[in-house]
Amino acid sequence: MESVKDRFLRYVKIDTQSEQHMDKIPSTDKQLVLCRLLHDELIALGAEEVRLDEHGYVTASIPANTKRSAPVIGLLAHVDTADAVSGANVKPVLTPDYAGGDIDMGNGYTLSPADSPALLGHIGEEIICTDGTTLLGADDKAGVAEIMTLAERLLQPGGGEHGKIRIGFTPDEEVGRGVDLFDVPAFGADFGYTVDGGALGEINYECFNAAGAQIHIRGRSTHTGSAKGRMINASLVAMELHALLPALENPACTADYEGFFHLERLDARVDSAYLYYLLRDHDMEKFTQKKALMEKACAFMNDKYGTGTVTLEMSDTYYNMKSKIPSFIVDAAVRAMEAVGIKPFFEPIRGGTDGSRLSYMGLPCPNLCTGGHNFHGRYEFISTQAMEKVADLLEALAFSFVQ
Repeated sequence: MESVKDRFLRYVKIDTQSEQHMDKIPSTDKQLVLCRLLHDELIALGAEEVRLDEHGYVTASIPANTKRSAPVIGLLAHVDTADAVSGANVKPVLTPDYAGGDIDMGNGYTLSPADSPALLGHIGEEIICTDGTTLLGADDKAGVAEIMTLAERLLQPGGGEHGKIRIGFTPDEEVGRGVDLFDVPAFGADFGYTVDGGALGEINYECFNAAGAQIHIRGRSTHTGSAKGRMINASLVAMELHALLPALENPACTADYEGFFHLERLDARVDSAYLYYLLRDHDMEKFTQKKALMEKACAFMNDKYGTGTVTLEMSDTYYNMKSKIPSFIVDAAVRAMEAVGIKPFFEPIRGGTDGSRLSYMGLPCPNLCTGGHNFHGRYEFISTQAMEKVADLLEALAFSFVQ
């Protein structure tokens, strides 16, 4: 039986980075490399109903081994990695029996508890990080490896009783399109769990309400010598528009349940500018207010510089899943964690997961930990022991619903 560590180390070496603003799913063909591999591995393990479609969705079933009553549980993870740092040519660095202190990642990078205090919670464990030139990809290849490890365990003879388990691997979660084409009725689960969280013990059933705002600014370029009263500098209009938003309501100044406006992209010249914002808030009323303020700011700039100077395209991407999650699903995760020696804790997601959208598509789907830290960056890390614990958790969860 292959260890969760060995699976993880194989998967992270496959570049599956997704890409924003691509009009196809998956957004990058390279995601299909891992999707095909998972499809073939599931068949080799003896899973049933294994399917890979043209969009990269991999689904499979672990058949029930009991005649007793049990719901159909879905376990899901995404194959893509974020585009914040390269995901190509990942070179994992392993530190067995971590004793505390700094880890020399190589290439001038250091993983330190001074910046990553969570390291000190893993003393005595094997730490896996990168060499600093890429992200690691534990978000969410750790979740993929943990689910695949569970599948191998449950498909061996002689295990504990469990109902039918449905497995789903999705592309493009990091660009907010991971379940755009996911067929919830065909998946056939009564409820599910995404395995896409952070620190060991984390359970998420609250997330942001989210919208994306694209702003195009049309300037008027003239010779600087004769610009007075004629030039409209789109770069300056962009700066002025941004200044109309609350200065402290940005990701660097907010935490917990505080929402924000995040200027993710800015391309600006004199004659044109493009801004892309993420709008986030856990509270629906405050979320609605943020969207109204963005509309008001754009309207104000058009009043000042002329109709058509600023064009706003804003759309919602997902909503807080809290109202869609029955408490018994969360309670079961708590009991399963406690059964395998994990201390559960609740954390509102300052973002979203596929589970938040799936919950609104009819598949209640809270999020469980993978054991990883510092996602979306060079200093991402995870411990071997944490991944093993999550695999144990998933196994306990599978057994817990048999009646």
